[in-house]
Amino acid sequence: MTDPETARTIVGIIGNVISFGLFCAPIPTMIKIWKMKSVSEFKPDPYVATVLNCMMWTFYGLPIVHPDSLLVITINGTGLFMELVYVTIFFIFASSAVRKKITIAMMIEVIFMAVVIFCTLYFLHTTKQRSMLIGILCIVFNVIMYAAPLTVMKHVIKTKSVKYMPFFLSLANLMNGVVWVIYACLKFDPYILIPNGLGTISGTIQLVLYVTYYKTTNWNDEDDDDNKDKRFSNAEIELGRA
Repeated sequence: MTDPETARTIVGIIGNVISFGLFCAPIPTMIKIWKMKSVSEFKPDPYVATVLNCMMWTFYGLPIVHPDSLLVITINGTGLFMELVYVTIFFIFASSAVRKKITIAMMIEVIFMAVVIFCTLYFLHTTKQRSMLIGILCIVFNVIMYAAPLTVMKHVIKTKSVKYMPFFLSLANLMNGVVWVIYACLKFDPYILIPNGLGTISGTIQLVLYVTYYKTTNWNDEDDDDNKDKRFSNAEIELGRA
């Protein structure tokens, strides 16, 4: 019989693979931007926000904050690198106004993260205290970011169409949430359990909507490509995974 720690490691590796797939979801969008040499109507906001989320989870996984969380570091460190690449692509091809917005947002995030790290290491002297503070912050950011798919779900209900809510992305979100919930339960970690529990609920609702409105979807209806890409971009918001 596999001991809990080994089982947790196996589940964590599976979670890393699924989460990596989610972090790769925006690649087609980035390729399109690169080919067009323009960001068009795409927005950098989800990627800029995810940078902070990944930074926070990476810090949470460090031994000085929450021991035995190597797999949390690996996936969020990887996600952080990928999100920075996405933001860089936006910065290269965006207008001066958007570049200014990205620069200000990134500066605020770096300053905020520096303050969090300083306060955590200087004022809190046990991993339990540090885990609590950073864990709560991670939960708050994840809850805020989980509001993003609500736009897509609202559109599905309004139009009675799932044409622009990719099934496999919704399924991957659900699987990701379930895997990390199991990971959190094997060695109880409420800070990983709560946000991924919400992710599981969100993924479940998306699949229920897909089943509900699949038959009423007009798959032959051709929308403007830019509108299609914008909806996909909204659906591809990847949430930093613990």
